[in-house]
Amino acid sequence: MLDFAIFAVTFVIILVGAVLYLYPSSRRASGIPGLNPTDEKDGNLQDIVNRGSLHEFLVSLHQRFGSVASFWFGGRPVVSLGSVHQLRQHINPNHTTDSFETMLKSLLGYQSGTGGGATESVIRKKVYESAINNTVEKNFPLVLKLVEELVGKWKSTPESQHTPLCAHLLGLAMKTVTQLALGESFTDDSEVLSFRKNHDAIWSEIGKGYLDGSLEKSSSRKAHYEKALSEMQSVLLSVAKERKAQGKQAAFVDALLQSSLTERQIMEECMVFTLAGCVITANLCIWALHFLSTSEDVQDKLYQELDQVLGSDPISLDKIPQLRYCQQVLNETVRTAKLTPVAARLQAVEGKVDQHVIPKETLVIYALGVVLQDSETWSTPYRFDPDRFEEESVRKSFCLLGFSGNQTCPELRFAYTVATVLLSTLVRQLKLHPLKGQVMEVRSELVSTPKEETWITVSRRN
Repeated sequence: MLDFAIFAVTFVIILVGAVLYLYPSSRRASGIPGLNPTDEKDGNLQDIVNRGSLHEFLVSLHQRFGSVASFWFGGRPVVSLGSVHQLRQHINPNHTTDSFETMLKSLLGYQSGTGGGATESVIRKKVYESAINNTVEKNFPLVLKLVEELVGKWKSTPESQHTPLCAHLLGLAMKTVTQLALGESFTDDSEVLSFRKNHDAIWSEIGKGYLDGSLEKSSSRKAHYEKALSEMQSVLLSVAKERKAQGKQAAFVDALLQSSLTERQIMEECMVFTLAGCVITANLCIWALHFLSTSEDVQDKLYQELDQVLGSDPISLDKIPQLRYCQQVLNETVRTAKLTPVAARLQAVEGKVDQHVIPKETLVIYALGVVLQDSETWSTPYRFDPDRFEEESVRKSFCLLGFSGNQTCPELRFAYTVATVLLSTLVRQLKLHPLKGQVMEVRSELVSTPKEETWITVSRRN
């Protein structure tokens, strides 16, 4: 990913641990308003745990101390930025290579580069992004086919029947990502289910278990995680060998095989894409349909655009840029759901935000979940209102946060494509309705997800 990578608290811990290892003598206090450490060894770790998530902790921190605030992780100060104004000051002069892929690979025990330094890391990153883009172009009809199968299933259900968004859309994301990434062998549902079992086991531990050390304390959980990781790596290595022997060229893994990456590096890139791609795609689609179900006006306006641009024709890749309101709907989904609530960078050089000096090698948190619902940046911030993105100032703020434009990470761009296909197919055929009395609770971890299954009902358009 690019500068604004998606970070959960687990990634913060890995990054801080790396800093402590590399720079053990760097222990200068920031002098920025914030919390004193509540524990000499752990700093404010227990405060984060007590709040339930890093995002909720940052909300309370910025409410108390303002848009620039500090806290302690172990013996190190951490600076958090909670407004667009402060982020704008920090972004331009502080360009680093810390990224989502780097941190995810750290958790998995992988290396982010090719072994030759920053230049090779950049090359590997370009190979990864190019492989995703080429795969989408070659396999767009397959994405449309999988979406049409799901919409057809929904059309065949009685109007009174409740439709589980999480189950169905995670299934769609899993099928889409595995078939595009690994090829036609994953058209077999048994292969997808087996892959999903290990995927879920790995992702659940990435989202928990590191903050409180519970994974290390539970031998059974650790064994389950390591078994799932080993099995998934074996599958990816096996698929890569088979695809290379067959000379296939349509899947993500095929594009990687044509590069200079080693067999091990190809497996690692496939792991990152299948893990992150599934979760980001599924949750973008889940939140988009949930918000649409609660706003008939937005549905109708989206329907009108789809009808005007596409008529009765299926969506095509070249038509996606013309669906401006659909893009606004997805942007507002990311903002309202706080899809990726936390990002981070390691301060490469000494920097300054307002009057505050940020020492070199300080961990700087971008409290994106706070910024995305800041009333000074967004009018009526808790309201789902895609029309806000008609304003250029709003689009610039959103781009600054890394959710659109050149800074958008490849997994999120992929998710936008799948979500656009879903909305363009679904909204022209069905109306979405919320389930009365349903309360949505959010789990703000690496990616914001509903705590429980989310239900809607659907009815045919006349």
